[in-house]
Formats: sequence, structure tokens, C-alpha cells
Amino acid sequence: MDFRVLGPVEAHKDGTRIALSGSKVHTVLASLLLARGRVVSDTRLNTLLWGWEPPATSGAQIYTYMSRLRKLLGEEVRIERRQPGYLLAAPHSRVDLLEFERLEKLGRDALRRKRFGEAGALLTEALGHWQGTALSNVTEHLADAALPQLEEARMHALESRIEADLALGRHEQLTAELTGLVAQFPLREKLRAQLMTAYYRSGRQSDALQSYYEGRSLLADQLGIDPGEALGSTYEAVLAGNRGPGPGARPRQSEESGYEADDAPAMLLPPDTEDFVGRRAELTALRAQLADAAAGRGPRHLLVTGMAGVGKTALAVHAAYASAAHYPGGCLFAELDQPDGRPRPPAEVLTTLLRGLDEHVGRGGTGSGADGRMELDELVRLYRRRTAGRRRLIVLDGAVGSRGLDPLLSGSPDAVVLITSRARLTQVTTARTTALAPLDDGAAFDLLAASADRARLLAEPDATDDVLAYCAGLPLALRVTGSRLAARPFWPVARLAERLADPETRLRELSHGGLDVIGALMPALRQLPGSEQARTTLIQLADIGADAFPAQRAATHLGTREPAAEQCLEQLVDGALLDICGVDRQGRPLYRFHELVLLLARLLKDTAHSGQPEITAAH
Repeated sequence: MDFRVLGPVEAHKDGTRIALSGSKVHTVLASLLLARGRVVSDTRLNTLLWGWEPPATSGAQIYTYMSRLRKLLGEEVRIERRQPGYLLAAPHSRVDLLEFERLEKLGRDALRRKRFGEAGALLTEALGHWQGTALSNVTEHLADAALPQLEEARMHALESRIEADLALGRHEQLTAELTGLVAQFPLREKLRAQLMTAYYRSGRQSDALQSYYEGRSLLADQLGIDPGEALGSTYEAVLAGNRGPGPGARPRQSEESGYEADDAPAMLLPPDTEDFVGRRAELTALRAQLADAAAGRGPRHLLVTGMAGVGKTALAVHAAYASAAHYPGGCLFAELDQPDGRPRPPAEVLTTLLRGLDEHVGRGGTGSGADGRMELDELVRLYRRRTAGRRRLIVLDGAVGSRGLDPLLSGSPDAVVLITSRARLTQVTTARTTALAPLDDGAAFDLLAASADRARLLAEPDATDDVLAYCAGLPLALRVTGSRLAARPFWPVARLAERLADPETRLRELSHGGLDVIGALMPALRQLPGSEQARTTLIQLADIGADAFPAQRAATHLGTREPAAEQCLEQLVDGALLDICGVDRQGRPLYRFHELVLLLARLLKDTAHSGQPEITAAH
């Protein structure tokens, strides 16, 4: 079932519109949809249908409208009587408003990360769900209550889309659209500021200033106020001549590739780590590999591996920024895993990359399937066509395994792919690998001091040494502790060291401000093939401790033979939950837990014995 409220309220089944008659039935349906799965009370329905003077038979009429909707919508949709009103449940249906909000949120997130091509494509797709004025066939009472909020959400999405387009240098194409929008919404200051920016960048400084004067006069006459920050700062920037590229600026053309900057994204990477410290040797080596790959002197597929929280993404992104001069076609970035550790479908990742290339993909595209999404084969062909002949760096972050990676590896000799993964991805041929280990004491202190005050740490050397020991060189743990100290400037370092001292609670203390060591380690376990068996192995090995051990000793704890134990240990090594730290006198490998992984194993053991729910995060 397909429900629409961003325009006339409609219900479609299998592509056919269901005939709903009368504004009252449309109002009831829209009220239930706008409630997003919550109960709509009889009192609210009365108000939305009849205002402040409902008829004496309102309850019976509402019952009739609900019965009519149940009959028209069929068994796929449930309209239930739930005191004090009604609830609509349609778990397998699609609502255009919810899809708009999902895409708009993704677009704004991409805009914050300066992925302007992806942001523009997502926001354009979100706005495409609007089919005129929302709720156009409901009662005036519902329209008065709900329409202002919906229109405001639409305008925010539109302003964000224009912001992305301005960042991509499309000021000349935007001028006509913005002129019409400002005429329609003359008191909306952000739109006027965007029009001024587009005018200025198109060489029309006088028009930009005239637009400001008109807006200032309207605000004074109609509202009695002066221009706000957005409009005022744009006016000052235009006067100072620093409103983006100079007047008449055109998209820059690359001497090497011959295509315009609009045809190739600029720096579509997450923000660089400002306090990047340590990893000097690894960064130097990775930058040299990226330079060689760009010049055709080395493999085009590069890997950065290591345990969860060791800083793979930070190194890859920092190296990409530092190597940008070698890639005039720009840099793309896509996350390959979801927050819970499950891999993202290749089609979803390709869609993200193509949006970064300013390719509009989605409903109704060439090769679209029944749900309006482009088929994987068509996405792969389009992706390889768009990356051909352009020297670009593509960063693929968080590969779960080699399976599903092939569609993302560009067939172009000009595109270099930098992959981060906990696994070694041996199936990715001709790849160079940079393996990250936990930081040594000096680099760990520098990273902690980048968040917490260095003098504060030096004033309590013993407590600082304890905190560093408890973090065991893991960059994520160091950032957590640094951010906790920064957020509590009156805490002595010794207080945090005391809270971290208990091994049973340490992992739960290593969580702050969205950074979470447990939340990083658990997906590594879930991503392993046969994750339940791996979890059992980890629990059974929890008593071994932090010392190096051979497979023979592990076999005793696992209650199995040495070859089978070694196979289990190698699986944990592949998931970066166990290290190979050397060999014994017989040349057999020795294994060792990172201290925080060992604490996770013990926490899993305690949880299993107590019958508590599965660990998901430190909250």
C-alpha cells in the first residue's frame, strides 16, 4: 500500500488509486497517517473534522468513516479501536511523508559532512515526493493544524538543497529559481541571502545589493525588525568581496583531465581529524602508496586493517586529504557497514557513490526494478562509466569481507580505491596492506593530551600513566577518556583513573559523547562467519588472560583437539579480535588478546552466566 499526504491525500494499491470520497474520509485517513503509529483520540478527530462545534452524532460518524476506510483499504491495513481513539497499523506500506523525512535527514547529514553532491541528490529526491500543496483535499481544520509544519519542513529541505548546489558552483543555474522563490517568500531571509550569493558569484554585485535593500525595507515595513544574521552577514560579505568565488567565476577546468570541476566532486570526505597524532610511519607509507597508485606505479587497491577502534578511518581520511593533489578528479567516501556491523547492500553503497558524483539515481531511473530502484548491474555499469578516465580516490570504509566488494572496485585504471577493514581481505588481489597496531606510550599520551589539557595530565603523572594503561593504546579508548576529562574540567585525573581501575566496569566507563568501545567491538564479533560459535570461543577463552598462548593451551579450554582449536583462533585473528604475537620453540604461532578485547570476553561470559540480554553498547 502506498499512502500520500504531500499533495492530495491518496491511497494506492498495486499502482492503482483507491477511490476515497469526501473531505471527511480524507481527513480521517490523513490524521491517522500523520500520527505515525500513535493513537488519535476521539477529541482530536472531532476537532480536525468539525472544529470547535462537532455535531451530536460525531462519534457515530467517525465510526462510519473508520468502517468505510477498513473496507476500502483491505486486510493489508489495520485500523484498530484503541482507547481513547483509533490507530492505523500498516507495517508493509509506504508513506511519502516518512520517505521525505528519511531522505531529508540523510541529505542534511551529507551536507554537514560537506558531501555536497550526495546532499544535493538526496534532497532533490526528498523534494520529489511533494506533489503540490500537502493535504489539499482535507478539512480546513486539519490543514490549519498540520500544513504549516509540513511546509516549513519542505522549505528547510529546499534551502539545504540550494546550499549544496551553491557549494557545487551552480550559482548561474540557481539565479532564476531563487528569484522566483524570493518573490513568493519575500520575508524568508535565508532564501534572499542565497539569491544574493548567486547574484554575486555570477558577477551581478549590484543586483545582490539591491536584493538586500529590498529585503531590509520589507522587514522594517511589515515586521518592524532589522535583517538577521544570515542576511546581514551576506550583505557584509558581498561588500567586502568575499562571498565565495569572485564575480563571474566559472567552474575550474583541470589541465590534466580536461573536465570541469562541476563534473568531478571536490573533497567528499568526512571532516579531517584536526588533532591527528601518531602513526607517522604508517601515514608516510600510505601517502607514498597513494602517490604511486595515482602515477600508475603501484596497485590501485590499498587496505588499512586493524582491530576495532584502532583508528583505521582516521588514518585513511587524513591520508586522503594529504594526497588530494594527486587526484584532480576528487575523492569519494562511502561507509560499507551499518552501525550494528551488518554490511550495507552494494546497491546502496553504489547509490551513495553515484550521488557523490552528482548522478541522480533512485525511483524511475534507467534499469529501475519494480520498486523504482536501479538494479545492481545497472548501477555497476553507471559507476564504472562515471569513474572512467578520471583520476579519483575512492575511500570505502568498514569492509566486512571480500564478498560484495567486487561491484565497488572500479574498473578504471585512473581510480584508486582505499579500503578499511578489520579483516585482511586476502581475496582483494594486488592490494597493499597497512596494518595498524595499538599506539605506543608516547603517541598514546599525545592523543590523550589532544583532548585533555596537557598541563593537567603532566600535573598528575601517576594517574595519567594509569589512564594510559587502562586504555591499552587503543585510540578510541583514548579519545573517550580525553573527551570525558575535557567535559569535566574540575575532575582530577585521578578520579577518572579510579573509575577505570575496576576491570569489571572499565568497558562501560569507556563511553562518552557517542564514542563507545563496546559499541565498536561488538560489531567485529557479529561480522565473523558463524558469529555465535566465535562468541562461544571468546567466552571459553576468557580465563586465559593477557599472556601469549599456543593453540594447544586453547584446545584445553575449548575442550577440542589442537587443529580444531587453531581453526577457531584463526577465525578470531581474521576478525581482529586476537593477535598473533610470535611463535614458540616449535615454530607454532602464539596468540594474545588485546586487554580490552579480553575484558569484553569476560563481560560476555558474565552476561551469559547471568542470563542478561545481549550486550549492545555501554549505555
